[in-house]
Amino acid sequence: MKSFFPALALAIIAHSVQAQQKELSLDPVSITGTISPATVSKSGRNIMVIEGTQIGKLPVNSIDELLRYLPGIEVQSRGPMGAQGDISMRGATFQQVLVILDGVRLNDPLTGHFNSYIPIAPAEIERIEILKGASSAIYGTEAVGGVINIISKSFAAGPEGKSKQASAEFGMGEFGLTKTRAGLGWQKNKTILSGGLLQNKADGQNLRGSKGFLDLKTLSFSAKQFLSENTSVAYRFAWDDRNFNAQNFYTQSLADTATEQVVTHWHQINFSHIAGRHRISLDAGLKDASDKFRFNKPGQPNMNYSKVLQAQATHQFSINEKSTLSSGFQVLDRSVESNNRGNHSILYGGIFTVLNQRIGENLHINPALRLDYNERSGVELMPQLNVSYNQGDFQFRGSAGRSTRDADFTERYNNYQPSFVKKGNRIGNADLLSESSWNYEAGAEWFASSGLRLSVTGFNRQHKNLIDYATTLYKDMPRQTNLDSSGNGTLTYSLAKNLSSVTTSGVELDLFYSKNFAENHGLETSLGLVAMKSLSSGNTPSLYVSNHAKFLANFSLSYHFKMLRISANGLYKVRNTQVGTGLVTVSPDYFMMNARAEAMLLKEKVSLYFQADNVLDKRYSDILGPVMPGRWLSAGIKVSIR
Repeated sequence: MKSFFPALALAIIAHSVQAQQKELSLDPVSITGTISPATVSKSGRNIMVIEGTQIGKLPVNSIDELLRYLPGIEVQSRGPMGAQGDISMRGATFQQVLVILDGVRLNDPLTGHFNSYIPIAPAEIERIEILKGASSAIYGTEAVGGVINIISKSFAAGPEGKSKQASAEFGMGEFGLTKTRAGLGWQKNKTILSGGLLQNKADGQNLRGSKGFLDLKTLSFSAKQFLSENTSVAYRFAWDDRNFNAQNFYTQSLADTATEQVVTHWHQINFSHIAGRHRISLDAGLKDASDKFRFNKPGQPNMNYSKVLQAQATHQFSINEKSTLSSGFQVLDRSVESNNRGNHSILYGGIFTVLNQRIGENLHINPALRLDYNERSGVELMPQLNVSYNQGDFQFRGSAGRSTRDADFTERYNNYQPSFVKKGNRIGNADLLSESSWNYEAGAEWFASSGLRLSVTGFNRQHKNLIDYATTLYKDMPRQTNLDSSGNGTLTYSLAKNLSSVTTSGVELDLFYSKNFAENHGLETSLGLVAMKSLSSGNTPSLYVSNHAKFLANFSLSYHFKMLRISANGLYKVRNTQVGTGLVTVSPDYFMMNARAEAMLLKEKVSLYFQADNVLDKRYSDILGPVMPGRWLSAGIKVSIR
């Protein structure tokens, strides 16, 4: 199976050499790397742009499942179909990847485990821009391993056009599974409306003494109105409800029969105005999340309510045809009310500036500088420099910059409120310092005229004060107020600590290929290979730092011929073996794959599909504790009207 990926890559490259026509925009315009619209090759960064239509073409059930099979992204799943997944890029922990929706931050202040709960229905997504590597100089805290920017159809729409579209999908499968997707879109010149629904519900496969049930729903609506050709206002509301079996998601205890429900409300507003060479964008967002976690039926649930209120302003000035200067500021107020962590709030702020400069015809430089402030750690200065050089079909690029991340409320205050906490539990640490890292990368792209893009990047991240959980004796705990004092101080807990310096190095290869052989006959595929390692200057065993894959290969493929579409995706992962308390062992490697066959009828307005998740019935775990489902079969119908 290990030879599958090199063979696939060689086959695609061999075919692409023979192709004569460029079938795909290999160098799309992106706004994520530099704030100002620019082609990927001019950003100096490794950026992927994924069209929203890919979600409907591939055997995926949620946005985090789509991300899981994209080149270079590791999603450490605890449950299927959007129940929970930790997003990692370039070996970063799950708190070190920033997720934004139309430029506004989504990361949850309670815990990074909720960052994959993206409050937008797939039907509303125009594209997903993924920047690999640090970008704190623009986006601030948490943009360490990368940035995922979800861009919606309504917020991206222009002032001209008339369209009506509707789509619906319904599927059923084993273990009581029902899947529903729906979307509506309408535009009449300067008025745009959009909405969508996603639901995955199932009794679930058998777990230890229970079933892995899930009931996951996302409902979103957005509207945009152009007040003139150059002035617009847009608004989005979303409701996201995730109720699921969380057995052993966070512990390895045999007493763990946990359930969890996370309900999120999202409000977002944007005002945009263009005047000559100036463009001003004002954004505000309000996110609240209610989390109810019950460890087992006899116990009292943890009740957590978190909220983020944010505002930001961005100004872009086109100095001339070769220079664009972008600057802005951002303010965030994060808070939590919890019967486990207590009530806390923290204020963040930042100002930034970034220059897009072309020198000659082929050289682009993008220096950026951000000054960040939070009331815990004070002022942080984050510089970054991106450079790219284009020569024909080749691009050479490099980047260097500093990034930071502050501890979330769970890392700082977990288990502070209960009257008694047993040994082995995870304990927060209010005195944690902010993480800091210097990030370096260099790479090259080949934009072949045949529809092939091949990218190679080497990266290095030098981290200080990295936050992770480490086994600690009771006698060494900084706060012992509600801990078990028996055992003469020899009982152990898992304490959040600032670890010694950690260096992560690696190399990644991304391949994208698209070819239309004839009308209604084409192929789209992607392949990612990443090899990396993390070395710590200390000997303290940690929970998450060494949990990333040492080698990761993920792929997706969609082939259509006339009225038939065949698609597949999967991954192969090599990581450190972990042995728990007899519940599960994290194996040194595994390969898993999903497949889907779809027949398109009535001029492609109606289609029938059959899908097999984990088609090889592989038993595996991404995280020590929860077991992922085995083979899961489903079938359904899709209707699309324009």
